[in-house]
Amino acid sequence: MAKVLILGSNGQIAQHAVRLMEARGDELTLYARSKHRYVPEGAQAISADVLDEAALRQAIAGQDIVYANLAGEIEAQAKAIVAAMDAEGVKRLIFVTSIGIYDEVPGAFGEWNNAMIGSVLKDYRKAADVIEASDLDYTVLRPAWLTNKDETVYGVTHRHDPFTNTEVSRQAVAALVRDIVADPSIGSRDSLGVHKPGTEGPKPSFY
Repeated sequence: MAKVLILGSNGQIAQHAVRLMEARGDELTLYARSKHRYVPEGAQAISADVLDEAALRQAIAGQDIVYANLAGEIEAQAKAIVAAMDAEGVKRLIFVTSIGIYDEVPGAFGEWNNAMIGSVLKDYRKAADVIEASDLDYTVLRPAWLTNKDETVYGVTHRHDPFTNTEVSRQAVAALVRDIVADPSIGSRDSLGVHKPGTEGPKPSFY
């Protein structure tokens, strides 16, 4: 079992991941700016901003893995996480970004994706660049368009692979996070696109 710090623990994917890691018996520290939605028995809960250097370093100290599922000032947050992990000697990081940050989505789906979220992709790419330039043992995750389906089926693509499947459930992304925690060699120093196989098309089925 692992000691895991969850940054952005109130997010929808993170909430699924917390429950999956709780079931594994992992030792969890939950970190969020607002009141915690769910705190497993025995877990530690911290209410603070990721850009609070002292709070972040204190939370990272002694952890095995840091899992970050954040929004907002994502590049600044990535820089803060890398600096704090380096200072505390913690190496394993799971960091969630977005589909399309490498212009890896071809064809009609890529055009649709850029039209829908192109304005935010530059910031997520900058955050990914910060992570990838570090000496951390990182995995960057790039989920497809998210659903609330009760399923954990996922497939992955790698850093330079085209991304053609259009959707994936939040539970499935959380299941991949759990699987990386269980086996940290999965996706080591790689960027994984996360999708549900068989969902190719010009846009997700729910649009």
